[in-house]
Amino acid sequence: MSNALYRLGRFAARRPWTVIGTWVALAVLVVTAAGVFGQKLENTFGAPGLDSQHATELLTAAGNDQAGLTAQLVVTPRDEQATFSTSAETRAAWTKLQADVASLPKVLDTSGATISPDGRVAILRLQYPVIEDLAVADLENLQEFAAKEAAGSPLRIEMGGDLFSAFEEAETGRGELIGLVAAVIILLVAFGSLIAMGLPIGLALFGIALGTSSLSLVTYLIDIPSWAPVIGSMVGLGVGIDYALFLVTRHREYLTQGLAVDESIGRAVATAGQAVVIAGGTVVIAILGLAVAGVPFLTGGGVAVSIIVLIMVAASITLLPAFLGLAGHWINRLAVRRPRTTAGAGWQRWGRHVSRNAKAYVVAATVLLLALAAPVLALRVGTPDEGTLPDSRTERRAYDLVAKGFGPGLNGPLVVAVDISRDASVVQPLLSAITADKGIAAAAPPQVKQGVATIVAFPTTGPQDDATVATIQRLRADVFPVVLGQSSARAHIGGQTALSADLGGKVSDRLPWFIGAVVLLSFLLLMLVFRSVLVPLKAALMNLLSIGASFGVMVMVFQWGWGADLIGLESTLPILPFIPMFMFAIVFGLSMDYEVFLLSRIRERYLATGDNVSSVIEGIASTGRVITSAALIMISVFLGFVLGDDPTAKMFGLGLAMAIFVDATIVRMVLVPATMKLLGDANWWLPAWLDRLLPHVDLEGETPQSDPGPAKEEVLV
Repeated sequence: MSNALYRLGRFAARRPWTVIGTWVALAVLVVTAAGVFGQKLENTFGAPGLDSQHATELLTAAGNDQAGLTAQLVVTPRDEQATFSTSAETRAAWTKLQADVASLPKVLDTSGATISPDGRVAILRLQYPVIEDLAVADLENLQEFAAKEAAGSPLRIEMGGDLFSAFEEAETGRGELIGLVAAVIILLVAFGSLIAMGLPIGLALFGIALGTSSLSLVTYLIDIPSWAPVIGSMVGLGVGIDYALFLVTRHREYLTQGLAVDESIGRAVATAGQAVVIAGGTVVIAILGLAVAGVPFLTGGGVAVSIIVLIMVAASITLLPAFLGLAGHWINRLAVRRPRTTAGAGWQRWGRHVSRNAKAYVVAATVLLLALAAPVLALRVGTPDEGTLPDSRTERRAYDLVAKGFGPGLNGPLVVAVDISRDASVVQPLLSAITADKGIAAAAPPQVKQGVATIVAFPTTGPQDDATVATIQRLRADVFPVVLGQSSARAHIGGQTALSADLGGKVSDRLPWFIGAVVLLSFLLLMLVFRSVLVPLKAALMNLLSIGASFGVMVMVFQWGWGADLIGLESTLPILPFIPMFMFAIVFGLSMDYEVFLLSRIRERYLATGDNVSSVIEGIASTGRVITSAALIMISVFLGFVLGDDPTAKMFGLGLAMAIFVDATIVRMVLVPATMKLLGDANWWLPAWLDRLLPHVDLEGETPQSDPGPAKEEVLV
């Protein structure tokens, strides 16, 4: 592979305009095609085989409005002394609101207006079609309507419901901008040159623009969820900058050795570029492993993120070398500080220190990681409801009003769909049994349409409570079988609350298989690349430790509330069901970036010297600053999402930032060198029979082109 990458790098450096022109033409073609032929990204969150999915399908087939999304207007008198029963002005405004809202487009039904027992809170439930027939414009229409109605009205109007959770997008632009500014500062400190800083930033932004634009075309092959571009941008920005950082660093190192520009670029692509290809391949393998879950929207999200990562890898080994060829020796000019010539000495001292105290560091680091990971045993998956949003959001204010006036269960209704096409006698007995259940506060009268009866039941507990999940399971396992008996009728529980519970259960059941598949595939890839059994095994175990530590911190912050005020979290909440799986895929892949970059340098020196200890020390010395700079960039990007209002974005951002921090410090700079020192030459042991079976991958330093001789000290990083 080194020879091919070497030739590719030199070609791009010698014919930069050809390469740049090709990329620009590709970008224009993709953006134009996306604008003309691109399809809308999906917002569905279902999965085949779920009971809640069966309920939705049954209601949809019968043409029942309950299959779609809902929204609710929650109103209360502005006058704290007034009630709907005592104030004529309030009653008139309430009546007008009910009449006016029926004119909103896409609203199928406005029945179910209810006033709380104390007369202070009123709810108007709006029924919308299924999510596939809706768009963000429908939410905007409702918001504009409420704003107009509230102007000069004696009523305070708040809104919530499924329509908001489906289409309301938290403002993340500020956080992304802060993360990008932090990345610029880190790169300036690392490189000391405006040009060297600008190339990684420009490459990452170009890759994100191209990747996200292409997703509307990928929908012809697989459904892509609407949230995928956000996660893809988060990951793409981090890996894009990181990969460019690795390549630019190696290129500048070769330039200081006196190599010509095209030769320096060719060798940089053959060495650091190969690490980028391997690391990117590991990221893609890990993220595509989401398909093991059997949840379509997770698979679609994984495909979307993988496409963006692949674009970053391809641009790093082709487009970046072209720009480096154009920059020539200007890469070191426009400096904002004087370049260092002795960087790496501190990391070399650190490597020697860790090697001398390897046993102590292995024990201390392992104990620390296990302590951080211990709270995972208390991890509780669930769907954060609107009560976890900040008070600045109307959904939170509506949730609080409903809970105060009616009880928490009204915020998470259960939609029971009953197929009575061959037995209609079960409806009333089923309604009585549901109402009698200890977890149900009340149930609305059944609605029957085309052989399907719909019963809307309200739990006594909130949507994210464990007790609500227990109620759903009890109705399915105990109540329905007893009432239906030998009847041909079948009952299913749908609605957003039931769907979230079902998804959580399915993801939890599939998580061990997913983790096993990702670890196995990554192990095989690293064994193929590094010709070792212990190196990939150690990498997998350490990655599991760092991911476990990040999950433990998430439990401490989001479930236990430790330090919640520091990130603007107003209440504790469970971990969203699909976050552990998606985070594992992303973090496992990203942590391999640093593993591959570090081990490539260590193996390069080991092949040249045969000295395991000195190879580890030199590997740390030559990559320490690069890895920490790359990690700081990743952490800055991810922490930017913590600054938003959306608890889900906070969860992703904090979890990913913590995982990268642990991986780049405790794991990569402490555990890896300490364990490699203790294992000695056994690090590179591979059975002879297995060595013959595995295809040969040309590693760094194993070909004349990619072996520049002993690397001099890093110049700037």
